[in-house]
Amino acid sequence: MKLLHTKLPEFIRKMEVAAATAGERPKNYHLEGMENLKTGKLQSLKTGRIENAVEELARREDIDEIQLLVRPRVPETLHTVIIKGIGKDGKTQKIILENISILHGPDDLETFDCDDVEDRRAPIDKQG
Repeated sequence: MKLLHTKLPEFIRKMEVAAATAGERPKNYHLEGMENLKTGKLQSLKTGRIENAVEELARREDIDEIQLLVRPRVPETLHTVIIKGIGKDGKTQKIILENISILHGPDDLETFDCDDVEDRRAPIDKQG
């Protein structure tokens, strides 16, 4: 499965390089929405598609900055919270599981002020 995934640091590096080198001049670049991720793997096919989109914008002379804003597709996500009680010896003594919903702002908070929005996402019932 190694070839199907891109590690998070490599994803970030690829986007920075694409913004800096694809056009006639380097573009300012900002990534938002992944600050709290310490590790992760991303789909390599989607990484390539996103990299191509960053390069497409970087080649345009009328663009000075590229923002990559990562938002959940479904604005309300249900998460499990694992609450662990650990003893002095480092052994877990008890675990309590809880659920919590996290609400995220929808996509239109970022897209409302632009007339040219190209939606390349898969339909919500056919993620891939």
